Parts: sequence; C-alpha cells; structure tokens
Amino acid sequence: MATHVVLPTAAHTHTIIFLHGRDSTAAEFAPEFFESQASDERTLPETFPGIKWVFPSAPIIQSARFQDDMSQWFDMYRTENPHEQYPNPTNSIAVDRQLTGASAAITTIVDEEAQIIGRDHVFLGGISQGCATAVDALLRMDQRLAGFIGMCSWLPKQSGYECTSGAKQTPVLLAHCGNDEIIDIEYGKELRDELVKMGCHVKWHNYEDGGHWVNEPKGVDDIIAFIRQRLSG
Repeated sequence: MATHVVLPTAAHTHTIIFLHGRDSTAAEFAPEFFESQASDERTLPETFPGIKWVFPSAPIIQSARFQDDMSQWFDMYRTENPHEQYPNPTNSIAVDRQLTGASAAITTIVDEEAQIIGRDHVFLGGISQGCATAVDALLRMDQRLAGFIGMCSWLPKQSGYECTSGAKQTPVLLAHCGNDEIIDIEYGKELRDELVKMGCHVKWHNYEDGGHWVNEPKGVDDIIAFIRQRLSG
C-alpha cells in the first residue's frame, strides 16, 4: 500500500497513522489536514515536531452503484446511510472482502512502525471512511496502541465484532460536528456507544459546526490535548 509520509522535524518519538476519506488521496488530504490550526494558531506538525505522520492511500475501487472508479477503502452504497448495503448480495460480499483487506494492510503498516518506535508509541486514526476502516483494524488488534483518533465516522459493520484486548486497552478519541453534511452525527454517536459497549475507553467530542471536517480551533485543541496526554502517559 502506498503511503504519504511527513517526517518529524525533531527527534522521532511517536508515529501517527491517519487514513483519509473516500474520494481523496493521502497526498491531497495531508496538506489540507495540516492547515487546521489550534487556538494558538499552530498546526499539528508545529505542535508536535517529534511525530512522524504516515498517511496510507486507499486503493482505486469501482463503485458498483455509479460504475465509476474512485479512491476508497471499500465500496459503499451511499453516505446518507453508511449501513445500507447493496441490493445484490454478491456486491455486499465483495465489500466485506475489501474492508478485511484494507484492515490487514493498515495492520501491516502499524506493525512496521511499531518495529521502529515501539507499539505504545504508535497512534492510529482517520476521518470518515478512513476512520471506519481504521476502527475495523483496531478491533482486530491484540495489542494496545498509544491511542486512536477518529473523526466524522461510523461503525463499518453493525454486527460480527468481538473487541480484542488490544482495542480495549487503547484510548479512543472520537469527534463529530453537528452540521456534518456527509455523515450524520447520529452515526458518530452510534460508533461511540458501540465501542463503549465492547469495553473500549472512549472520549467523545461533538461540535456545533465544522462540517465533514475537524472543528477549528476547538477540535484541533482537543486532538492536541488527547495526544499530549498519551505522550506523557
């Protein structure tokens, strides 16, 4: 899997692996994400010069609904209801395989970074469909990570998950904006509630505005606070 890597500007202490959303790419998403500023007007790389950022790129998968190729972690029927499956069972089986394959690829990247810096120094996360994919990967891991950061997302499968000890031990931050026009915040709340039911430790933040993106500056402040707590923990 191709990745877009942003190296630290100071001594490397931690790595954050962050997945972009549907119909985007790692190279497009990373600079846009890094434009988001905290209350002190600093960006995430400026706040954490010792963090290495790894942005995996989703594969190009044909949308069975629109008959068009697009960058996506797995094919989905529609964003208005991310749980809605294709009417054709064959397509639904293909989607499950795509999600499983994407999770396996992300797990490989996590393992590679863990060999460099240590597993308790690796964060995982993502936005939108990237977060949903990262959640699927997290729930399969048998060892804890430094933390998980998810935004504007949903639980990719409504059944079949058995939360591992690694996921239960990994602190989770979830954030969603109330005016998200792509993924309704109710799906974010459902993700939160289901993870809590599984035994995960979830910190939840919702914001009045910000759309299908990170809220500025409060949302960035909350991400920074979460990371800082994990760096010292």
